[in-house]
Amino acid sequence: MSVRELVVLGTASQVPTRQRNHNGYVLLWDGEGLLFDPGEGTQRQLLRASVAAHDLNRLCVTHFHGDHSLGLAGVIQRINLDRVPHEITAHYPKSGQRYFDRLRHATAYRETVALTEAPVAADGPLAATGAYTLHAHRLSHPVEAYGYRLVEPDGRRMLPAALAERGIRGADISRLQREGSLRGVHLDEVSEPRRGQRFAFVMDTRLCPAVAVLAEGCDLLVIESTFLEEDERLATEYGHLTAAQAARAARDAGVRHLVLTHFSQRYPDPEAFGAEARRAGFTGELTVAADLMRVPLPKRR
Repeated sequence: MSVRELVVLGTASQVPTRQRNHNGYVLLWDGEGLLFDPGEGTQRQLLRASVAAHDLNRLCVTHFHGDHSLGLAGVIQRINLDRVPHEITAHYPKSGQRYFDRLRHATAYRETVALTEAPVAADGPLAATGAYTLHAHRLSHPVEAYGYRLVEPDGRRMLPAALAERGIRGADISRLQREGSLRGVHLDEVSEPRRGQRFAFVMDTRLCPAVAVLAEGCDLLVIESTFLEEDERLATEYGHLTAAQAARAARDAGVRHLVLTHFSQRYPDPEAFGAEARRAGFTGELTVAADLMRVPLPKRR
């Protein structure tokens, strides 16, 4: 059975706490793994979460602040130590190439794995596979930052009653799906459109148009909510969102499941972020992220 879930490795912002590691998030998607924003301690958090280096296919960095990228060195070295047999692709802002180079070669190690560098220089698609297209959009932060959006291609859902009525069964169903018609029966007569699932990862940013673009129609949105609304001035000054801003953006974008994360250490009660999101009008499924939590993508409608 295919697995589509988010593995949360760390949920702190600039300063980690006793309960919260620096950032780190793995999206498991039908046998692939995308690691987003590996902050300090990510290699150990992967071990605690039972996610192996072999599970990773892409490294996606939103920007080069330490709490989002200092774990790259350890993760890259672990990928090489474990001799991951497949290619790994790294996405990160092109303007931060010097930081990526320093982290990739922070210490001596034996390189055994093909690591493809695919820096991000503009909005748009980064990669397309049979399972998804990965997009990036620039956010509003004191350093160049990009959010990521993963979109599954649309497909079709077969209708058992319509198939039975037309005598299509067994191996003929697969043949009909491949060829589009069979014995005078067309695919659109026995199936209906099935929208592909959508995921977005939005870290350090003020409110900006890219937040709405990334969040639009997402089944699962992971978004920073560093501050509470009482500190909105600070959020704007430092290039962050409040929980209320994140929730309103998710509400307006039609997000099904909202995951809040990247919490400032100034707030002792994490449930305050969820309460603020509800007050802001988000009525969908809501998760206040905690380290080592697993969040499945919602089932298809």
